[in-house]
Amino acid sequence: MTTAQLRQNGPQAPVRHAMSKVPEVTALFWIIKVLTTGMGETASDYLAHVMDPMIAVALGGLGLVVALAVQFSVRRYVAWIYWTAIVMVSVFGTMAADVLHVALNVPYLVSTPFFLLALAAIFGAWYATERTLSIHSIHTRRREAFYWATVLATFALGTAAGDLTAVTMNLGYLDSAVLFAVLIAVPALAHRWMGLGAIPAFWAAYVLTRPLGASLADWMALPHSRGGLGLGLGPVTMGWTLAILALVGYLAATRKDVAR
Repeated sequence: MTTAQLRQNGPQAPVRHAMSKVPEVTALFWIIKVLTTGMGETASDYLAHVMDPMIAVALGGLGLVVALAVQFSVRRYVAWIYWTAIVMVSVFGTMAADVLHVALNVPYLVSTPFFLLALAAIFGAWYATERTLSIHSIHTRRREAFYWATVLATFALGTAAGDLTAVTMNLGYLDSAVLFAVLIAVPALAHRWMGLGAIPAFWAAYVLTRPLGASLADWMALPHSRGGLGLGLGPVTMGWTLAILALVGYLAATRKDVAR
C-alpha cells in the first residue's frame, strides 16, 4: 500500500499532520522494510553465535530502548532515527521469538498464534483508545507508543510464522520466501479488486514483510545442509546492512519520504 492509496480510505485515514513521526509509504519504504527484516534475522542469529545468548538478548534490548528513546525525543520523522529504531525492533523481535522457542521450548505452532493474539490485542487497544489505526495519525506520544508496540509485535509474529513454515512445516527457507512473496500480494489485490480497506491492507502486508525478508536472509546465510546458499550469517548481515544504509542515506538526502 502506498501513501496515496492509504489516503483514499475516507475518515479512517485522517490527513497527516506536519509533525508526523513516520515516513511516507513508497516503494522504497517496502524495500527497506524487507531488508531490515532479513538483516534483523541474521544479525540476531550471528550475535547468538559469537557471544552468550543471554548477553546478546540484553544488548539487543538495550539497543532497542536507546533507539526508541531517540525516536520519541524528536518532534518529526527523521529517516536515520526512524530506520535505526526499525532495525533494533527487528533484531530484538527476532530474539523474543527465538527465546520462546529455544530457551523455553515453546513450539512455533504455539508461539505463532500467541504473537497473533498479542498483535490483535494491541490493535484492539489502539483502536478503542484512538478510534483509528492509520499510520497518518502518528503525531502524539500515545499514538506513537501504540505504533511501536504494533511494530514490535509484527516482527515477533513474522519471525515465528517464518520459522513455522520453514522448519515445522518443512518447506525450507526458499520455499517459505516464495510462499510469503505470493501472500504479500494478496492484501494489495484485495484492496484493489475486493474492497479491502487501505489500513487493514497495509498492516497485513506489513506483517508479511517479516517472514518474507527473514526467509530470504536465512536462505542466503545458512549452510547447504540446511537448504541455504551457505554465505554465512556475518556476510549476509553486513551486505543487507550496507543496502539499508545506502537507501536510508538516499532518503535522508532527498527527503522523498517526507510529507509535503
